[in-house]
Amino acid sequence: MFKKILVANRGEIALRIQRACRELGVKAVMVYSEADRDAKYVKLAEEAVCIGPASSALSYLNMPAIISAAEVTDAEAIHPGYGFLSENADFAERVERSGFQFIGPTPESIRIMGDKVSAKQSMIKAGVPCVPGSEGELPDDPVQIKRIAKMVGYPVIIKAAGGGGGRGMRVVHTEAALINAVAMTKNEAGAAFGNPAVYLEKFLQNPRHVEIQILADKYKNAVYLGERDCSMQRRHQKVIEEAPAPGIPRKLIERVGDRCVAACKKIGYRGAGTFEFLYEDGDFYFIEMNTRVQVEHPVTEMTTGIDIVKTQIMVAAGEKLPFTQRQIQIRGHAIECRLNAEDAFKFIPSPGRITMWHPPGGPGVRVDSHVYTNYFVPPNYDSMIGKIIVHGDTREQALARMRTALGETVIEGINTNIALHRELMVDAKFMEGGTNIHYLEGWLTDHVR
Repeated sequence: MFKKILVANRGEIALRIQRACRELGVKAVMVYSEADRDAKYVKLAEEAVCIGPASSALSYLNMPAIISAAEVTDAEAIHPGYGFLSENADFAERVERSGFQFIGPTPESIRIMGDKVSAKQSMIKAGVPCVPGSEGELPDDPVQIKRIAKMVGYPVIIKAAGGGGGRGMRVVHTEAALINAVAMTKNEAGAAFGNPAVYLEKFLQNPRHVEIQILADKYKNAVYLGERDCSMQRRHQKVIEEAPAPGIPRKLIERVGDRCVAACKKIGYRGAGTFEFLYEDGDFYFIEMNTRVQVEHPVTEMTTGIDIVKTQIMVAAGEKLPFTQRQIQIRGHAIECRLNAEDAFKFIPSPGRITMWHPPGGPGVRVDSHVYTNYFVPPNYDSMIGKIIVHGDTREQALARMRTALGETVIEGINTNIALHRELMVDAKFMEGGTNIHYLEGWLTDHVR
């Protein structure tokens, strides 16, 4: 096991990794920008290093500064968390070339799965079900593009090969709009991701977003930890997540999970990862793989009893997975609500000082957050300030516990989205389970004037 790990991130995930290190008896070096000087994990740190000003480009995305911080503190490994450099193959490569262990997949795995075209081709070879579409990158010839779209059937969606986070996508309903949409998406992809390649897929009308969590070690042992339903989204950004996904037969989950495990073994995957699927009419369609820990990993931890972050660290240190697929059992139901510093219904960011922070408690309640009373939420980063996670024996009990937890939560001084979560927890369709990825946006249109 490592003696010292540098945590190359901020916010609640930095605190989460710091706690995992403490449980393992590993020292954690925390890096921070000038805007995060007063963060809880910095105050709790045994060692902390300022890596630059508030701007992400000059701090959390500054590879030389992060590697220098690891060098001066004698860290042995770097945990990237999620976001920032977590899925940057060049960063993983530089970390390992500098003599540190990257707590995540190999740079090669990140490259394969980071490019949506190569990821899809790898999954087709591994037998993972994929959305019908172009075999790879779209050609330049408009006639060929139209032929591919006609074979797939309208509506289609044009996607950037290097895209992510809901960016670099355009839905096309008619042949007349196709070529112009491809050209626009290529231009956007080149500017945003440095890669103008795009591909085409069938646009599913009312799918759910269901993902499979996997863990793998370097000895080609891999397991899946059940699934999560992340369909409650706004502008492709997840708002509520839960595990397991309501109403999907276990045998189908097991079949898809087994294929995900086989794919991991085929590409020599190491660490934590998530296969994301669209689910419609009883079928799964692979869309992408996230080669890092996910924001919503706690719902899987609550239903399996497995600490995903600790396991990430253990396999990066060369240990074998401490469990087999047969030993993994899904118990009860978990729900996560993301807490954001923003107007609950207009979604305008609300940075500022928190004058009162009173998190909820009680049976089956977990709060992952780095904030506290008198903490200043900086305007420079993502608006998420924490997560409330609940677990119950049944989905109904989990919903009841989340309603209670949200009712107990007090955050003053800034606006938050707690009011939105409170309304959604009593929404009849959400309570029934199985809403699709468009449901929340439709709900907001109907309920917010």
